[in-house]
Amino acid sequence: MECRKFGTLGEISTLSLGGGGLGQLWGETTRDECISTVHLALEQGINFLDLAPSYGNGESEMVVGEALDGKLPEGVRVSTKWWPDWPFPEAKDIVRLVEESLATSLKLLKLEQVDLFFLHGLIIPDDQFGKVRGTPHSVFVDVVRPAFELMVKKGLAKAWGISGIGVPQQIIEIMEDKPAPAAVQIVTNLMDSLGGLQTFTEEARPRDLIRSAAQNNVGVMGIRAIQAGALSDKMDRPLPEGHLDRADYERAAPFRALAKELGESTASLAHRYALSMKDVDTVVLGVKNRQELQECLDAKAKGPLDAELMSKLDQLFLAQ
Repeated sequence: MECRKFGTLGEISTLSLGGGGLGQLWGETTRDECISTVHLALEQGINFLDLAPSYGNGESEMVVGEALDGKLPEGVRVSTKWWPDWPFPEAKDIVRLVEESLATSLKLLKLEQVDLFFLHGLIIPDDQFGKVRGTPHSVFVDVVRPAFELMVKKGLAKAWGISGIGVPQQIIEIMEDKPAPAAVQIVTNLMDSLGGLQTFTEEARPRDLIRSAAQNNVGVMGIRAIQAGALSDKMDRPLPEGHLDRADYERAAPFRALAKELGESTASLAHRYALSMKDVDTVVLGVKNRQELQECLDAKAKGPLDAELMSKLDQLFLAQ
């Protein structure tokens, strides 16, 4: 498995195994199948497992804890996250809640330390607090960031990061500030779409976020390469009328047609596009079984897309 520079954190495999599928967020699977998927990922050189308590109410962490029994193979790293409850907690409670969440994750993982600890969810301007669910920027700077720094100081995490799902200018300011996050997770798909995660009114601008991360030596983990299933041959779960992920699936019909014309599955082509994007260090896979993982490994083996095809794919959505 090819590795790339990952900000200040050494190198990372170009594919990472995400916890959404392992936590059964993306369709039905079993714990045994997910455990087998973890083993296959590691056998094939994937060296980063990206998890969170919210992926199946701890299920993704339980899968990895059971799969590895607290014994990480050499070079393999694990991340988890803290998702603030809503209503947003009082500032005086945040350090305790952060540490309790991380302690629970470590117990499920059977580990004493994670490599990366992410703030999950949106970071928003202070004036949007109460209108949009998320962490206000000033609270992040004054309380949340110091809490995450404390987790590193206590040895419970080696480094911390943020989800780049939020008002873009706030994310950019955080990456330019000190102490900066070691890593950021940014939507990485040819639609530049956050789908159902888009709860703010500003343009998402994921490519601007990727450029800013690279300029500030912040590692970039690309997420939602197939945009929650919208960039696949078939959605793996029912969605109501008006759901943004369903709208993206319908909007992606020309992309599915082009993938068929090229003799490739829609998801394979979407993953290859994400892997070909500049300054993306690793693409996080949301697979739920070995078959889906193998499809992603096969897509990676086909290599990056050439500039002509990248441009052609871009034009599919620029024209909409």
